[in-house]
Order: sequence, then structure tokens, then C-alpha cells
Amino acid sequence: MTQPPLFPPPFPVDEFASRLAALRTLMAERHVDLLIVDQFEHMVYFSGYRSTAAMYQALLIPLDQEPVAVIRALDAPVFNENSWFAAWVSFDDNANPVKVVAETIIARGFGASVIGVERDSHFLTVNRALELESLLPDVRFVDFSCVMWEMRQVKSPLELTYIEVAAEICDRVVVAGLDAARAGVNEREVLAAMTNEAWLKGADNALVAVIASGSRSAILHGSLGGRMLAEGDIVHMEPVPQFRSYNSRIMRPKSIGAPTDEQMRTAETMIGIQDEQFRAMKAGAKARDVDRIVREGIVAAKLRDSYTNITGYTLGLKCQPRMSDFTRVFLADSDWQLEKNQIFHMYTSARGMSFSETIVVTPEGGKRLTKKERRLFF
Repeated sequence: MTQPPLFPPPFPVDEFASRLAALRTLMAERHVDLLIVDQFEHMVYFSGYRSTAAMYQALLIPLDQEPVAVIRALDAPVFNENSWFAAWVSFDDNANPVKVVAETIIARGFGASVIGVERDSHFLTVNRALELESLLPDVRFVDFSCVMWEMRQVKSPLELTYIEVAAEICDRVVVAGLDAARAGVNEREVLAAMTNEAWLKGADNALVAVIASGSRSAILHGSLGGRMLAEGDIVHMEPVPQFRSYNSRIMRPKSIGAPTDEQMRTAETMIGIQDEQFRAMKAGAKARDVDRIVREGIVAAKLRDSYTNITGYTLGLKCQPRMSDFTRVFLADSDWQLEKNQIFHMYTSARGMSFSETIVVTPEGGKRLTKKERRLFF
């Protein structure tokens, strides 16, 4: 029987308290008396609890009082298992959760206060926002968009450990996919092997990998097909596992049968250009300078006629419905600087092949957390 892997400890209360203190500093700077938090990532980050999207749920975080969660009664056992919050208000399924949030705000003395809301949240829909405004006519609502996304950019040591676990899962999933991908095998069998390996090694998400083959290998976001792998195919594999909602990613191609000399040269050129980019990912580097290495290098090598997509983006705590976190991206005009312990998914693609890594920024340059050998496999 397979033994479960050894995992790092859960976040201690002290780390949650430190996050809350940092958030309250930002609230004070914006003169916010109470903050409504309903984006999944931020609920997890500050409370440890993630709700489902079936019914609206939220955290209410006052500037100088105990925070309280408004949760579905059915989810109370999960909340108690995962959250460090001591206070919560639960509602039955026949209740209006937005109304319960408003009533809780009034009951705690914030019915005529300045309240921050996440206008960029997937869960504060237009209808819900308008309903809150109608139920709280004396409140002045202010936009708190982007603030919590930004404050989560630099990872703590334990967050980094979680992503390292996810990166190790990535490497193992690639190996499982490479072993399963052979001529005459259905794409779905390869994905099944990758999924099985991810779950056994600790992944906690359902979609743990993306796969495409043959003429579709360049479609990085293609839906799962059902074609049989054949000699001459390039198979694109992209594990995307999460560990406790912290994610890592890696891309590797495999040739079914011996690759051509041109394919080998293309892969080696792409890897060389991207390795140069990784070396440039030092704390303090300008994002546009890091981006330029791949964007201009791939075009100059005549591997692509143009390069319109980003060359990397934020990794870390991520929940559905977002598939990727674009709080920080690498583009030709990206006007920001890299910071130590930021983590990114850096990727490039050309001629039906893709390579990517999970990279952490250090003072010496980008360090790979995904370790699998970088080459075109066959």
C-alpha cells in the first residue's frame, strides 16, 4: 500500500495574525473602518477557510475589532476545521446571505461607516453589490480592488515551502506523463496517469494537468481531446497541481518517436534563451528587461514571427474560478521591479513546443523550483 507523503505543517496562528496586521495597516491608510472580503484567495489567506461558490459568503474585517465570518451553516464544520477565526455567523439555506452580511455589519456597529469592498472579486457580482448598497444606505463604500492581490506577492518561508511541494509534484507528474505517452496510447490515458500521480503525491485540485498532441500541441489552453498518439507527434504536457491551494507549473514536450534535427535545435535554442532570462531574474531587476530576453530572443532566432503573449506571471495561492494569477505579468512595457521571494511561472513556446518553470526570485537570479531536466524528450 502506498504510504502518504510527509507534508509541511499548516500555517500557525502567528502567521495569520501577521497577515491581518499588515492588512489593517493598509485599511488605516485608506481610512476604511471595515473590509468585506469575499474573493476565495483572500478568504483563505486571512482566515484559512475557503467557501464554495454555491452561496455568497464573506469575511468582515474591522480595523480594530475581532473579525467575523458570515458562512453557510452547512459549511460550519469545514470552517471550524480550517479557520483560526473565533467568531462567525451562520445562515440556513433558505436565508438571503447578502442580507445576513448587511445585518451582521449593522449589528456590529458599522451601519454608517466607511466600508471597503473588492470590486474586482468574482463573487461580489453587480447584483450583490447593488443589494448591499440598498441594505446599507448610510455606509460609504470604497474600492479595495487589487490591494490584497498586491500584498500577497512576496512569499513567506512557509508559503515558499508549500510551493516547493507543489513543484515536486509537478516534476513527478511530468515523469508519469512521459512514461505513459507512447504511440497508440490515447491522450486521456496519459492525463489519467498524470492525474493519478498528482493525487498520490499530495495535489488537492481536480484539474492537475493540461495535455495536447500532434497538430494541437501548440494550443496551450486547448480542451482535452481523445486522439491516439502517433509517430511524429509532439505531446505538450503542463502539470498544474496545487498543494493547499498553492500552485506550481511546468511545461515539457515529448516527441513520439525520434525528433528531427530541426526540432532538437529549436528546443535547445528555446531553452538557452529562457535560461538567460532566468539568470536575469534578480531582486531589483526591471520586469520589462527580463521579458525582453525571451520576447526579442525568440523572434530574433526566427522561431516565431511575433511574440504577443506574456512571458511569465504570478504563482502562489490561487483558487477557482481563476486559472492563473495575472497580478504581475512580464510584457514589453511592464513597469515594475522584481522582489526577493516573488514566484512566477515563466514560459515560452514555439513550433509546437513549450518549456516552462516555477521560478523564485533571489538576489543572485531566478531559481528553479521545478527540477525536471530541460530538453525535448523522446
